[in-house]
Amino acid sequence: MPIISNISYRAPFWQWNGHVQSIYPSMFRKIHFQYDHRERLELADGDFVDLDWHQQNTINKKLVIITHGLEGDSGRHYVTGMAKKFASQGWDALGWNCRSCSGEPNRLLRFYHHGDANDLRAVIQHAIHKYDYENIVLVGFSMGGSLSLRSVGEFPDQVPAAVKKVIGISVPCDLYASVQALSQSGNSIYVNRFLKKLGKKIKEKSIRYPDQISYEGYEQIRDFIEFDNRYTAPLHGYKDAIDFYTRASVKPLLTRIKIPVLLIQALNDPFLSRDCMGYEAADSNPSILLETTAAGGHCGFMLPGTYESYPERRAIVFANN
Repeated sequence: MPIISNISYRAPFWQWNGHVQSIYPSMFRKIHFQYDHRERLELADGDFVDLDWHQQNTINKKLVIITHGLEGDSGRHYVTGMAKKFASQGWDALGWNCRSCSGEPNRLLRFYHHGDANDLRAVIQHAIHKYDYENIVLVGFSMGGSLSLRSVGEFPDQVPAAVKKVIGISVPCDLYASVQALSQSGNSIYVNRFLKKLGKKIKEKSIRYPDQISYEGYEQIRDFIEFDNRYTAPLHGYKDAIDFYTRASVKPLLTRIKIPVLLIQALNDPFLSRDCMGYEAADSNPSILLETTAAGGHCGFMLPGTYESYPERRAIVFANN
């Protein structure tokens, strides 16, 4: 599909750069939306993930499954905003929480990460088998976008027929390029925030698994490469951080995807460089529509005069057509 440079989207005038466009919605955007109920899905390895549902009162065969970003959850503004938009159009909505992200520690030593979409596949299969959905759209933000794309690109011939489309927003398709972007001057606020949240989980796991993981010296970690070398890689079967970034990046899988994909990326996203955008895949794979905007930040994209976001409006149109 063509690569579209969208010139119609404009951020609110007072959100003057990508940092404000990223940070303000994260801190202050409030969505008036509630899930109906939470369901716990037991996984094959003995762990679990928690699913937050909003289901219509009538029999509905349409479902959007929304995956949050790193250290996010189903209550993040971008998840609930997307769920609200789809629900208003008659869709059921499912915001699921990756392991350890629902407010309760997961059982196993391992966490979740960019390179493992098996939990999302389990969520999809559960939705199909238990509720008989026939039209499923996957929406993912940042890391959640990586997982959504991986879930249909890793084994493209095994994607359930009910999964019709994928929408990714602010997706770091190349992990090492994203880590490099975040290491630039002015981006430490994001890295420090992630490391602080992850540190709480590392500390909790070090208490439960003292012979397998240590929190000692954690406060000396200053960037993702250090964190991923010490924790992500060894906990999930990678040699080191670079091996993790290489094998867990979704970029090499994009050319294999066979169902329609909408990829929305902001050119001023502090988390992304050009190598993260997905240009090559959109050039070579007719299933991928890449839409770039000059503004939007990371998972921001607020619209002037409203609390809605541009991806919410764009996603529902793409899903319904």
